[in-house]
Amino acid sequence: MKREAILSRRQMLTRAAMGGAALGLAGCDRLSNATGSRSVLDAAENLTRGAQRALLAPRDALAPEYGPADLSPGFKPNGSVDPDDPDYVQARDEHFVNWKLGIGGLVDKPTQLSLADLRQLPARAQITRHDCVEGWSCIGKWKGAPLGPILTAAGLKPSARYIAFYCADTLEQTLDGTGQYYETIDLVDAFHPQTILAYDMNDEPLPVAHGAPLRLRVERQLGYKMAKYVMRIEAIESFDKMGRGRGGFWEDRGYEWYAGI
Repeated sequence: MKREAILSRRQMLTRAAMGGAALGLAGCDRLSNATGSRSVLDAAENLTRGAQRALLAPRDALAPEYGPADLSPGFKPNGSVDPDDPDYVQARDEHFVNWKLGIGGLVDKPTQLSLADLRQLPARAQITRHDCVEGWSCIGKWKGAPLGPILTAAGLKPSARYIAFYCADTLEQTLDGTGQYYETIDLVDAFHPQTILAYDMNDEPLPVAHGAPLRLRVERQLGYKMAKYVMRIEAIESFDKMGRGRGGFWEDRGYEWYAGI
């Protein structure tokens, strides 16, 4: 089967599944709270994730990259565009000079990195397509520090299985008052060469509307996995006790945890 056909079928299945999840958001909380239903949902999620990853093998394959001529003339910001979290507002007003990224959890060397520290690390620039579950796509250029070497320097403990991103995004408070935005990925995606902590967009400092000072880019997943306004990173063993236990803001509301494309 040609690669184009595989991609087309994979994208169709993924977006169909996501569309079904979105349609079911109104009732998914009651369903997911039932023990039996939760186990069925988890089994289905694992099956879907396994099928997607089989189509995406090998896991270290790169997402398509483009040239400067392919950049979209405008890149739509989505979700929150100017968080009102007090700590974030202060950092933004100080132009992020005193902002620091916390790295902790199941690591041997918890640390904090300023934006200047991150800019001094080896960087990766990539022009990629951002695919939103809503059905639109944009091509943008991102530059940032690869996540894998940062985690290696922190020294992951053997029990670490996922990386959690805690954000200043207050979208959850706007919707239902449950707290702040978060996201998780596994270690395979965390160490993928295109997974970066982006601080530049289209050769300019990352705009606030797109997640300044730092956003996650995990290029082989849908846009809702690309957490904006990242304030803290933690290595964790499980996300069962985070939020509603599904591994992310939108996942807690019915979207799939693994959003591979």
